[in-house]
Amino acid sequence: MVHRIEIIDFINQLLTPENFVDYCVNGLQVEGRSEVRKIALGVSASARLFQQAVQIKADMVIVHHGLFWQNSPHPMHLTGILYNRLRLLMQHEMNLLGYHLPLDAHPEVGNNAQICKRLNLQMIEPVDIGFLGQLAGATPFPEFVNQVEKLLQTSPFALNYGSKNVKKVLVISGGSSYEYLKAVEKAADTFLAGDIRENFVREIEENQLNFINAGHYNTEKLGIQALGEKLAAQFSIPCEFIDIPNPV
Repeated sequence: MVHRIEIIDFINQLLTPENFVDYCVNGLQVEGRSEVRKIALGVSASARLFQQAVQIKADMVIVHHGLFWQNSPHPMHLTGILYNRLRLLMQHEMNLLGYHLPLDAHPEVGNNAQICKRLNLQMIEPVDIGFLGQLAGATPFPEFVNQVEKLLQTSPFALNYGSKNVKKVLVISGGSSYEYLKAVEKAADTFLAGDIRENFVREIEENQLNFINAGHYNTEKLGIQALGEKLAAQFSIPCEFIDIPNPV
């Protein structure tokens, strides 16, 4: 059993959310019981996630995508799905924590660092919230796409508009396809992102860049899982990742 404040302080020291200009609340979003015996973790806040957290008797839920966003319904309007989600949390006295950009960018437990590590990409430098990484040897593009598919359990949308082999990769998770020019500027042969927009396809082709859209949800699973592992080791309490699959 650990006090809520100890967990929040530990995460805040690790992820330093104060260093980010974000468009959502990072940290404690909904206060529940003060003593935490079990933590549930997930990518995005949802009624289904909260219901499953109740089933496993979690006292705290930690997500990457929380409840309160700059362009979401005003939190003073507690109606619709926002009301239903908050009711679930408050009825069961569950704490809700959310960490967005700080969890994308962290060089150890972050989404992009975890992708680089598990694809054997040596991180060369941070680029925005992602990382430029390099493989020890050139890998044929279809083989690299297959590695991404197996790692993230997704069906990537891949464009082989550049080199036939992959060596230098820019990894930026989530809704990041608009950042493709940073891959060009960094002389990456491949950009691994979490979405794609129609107008970018021809622009990526004309820049002779390889592109892999591995999905917003799937590119942002590894960070919250790594954070859970770190919390379990630090506090010796159960931390369970709840997978709520999302096709995009």
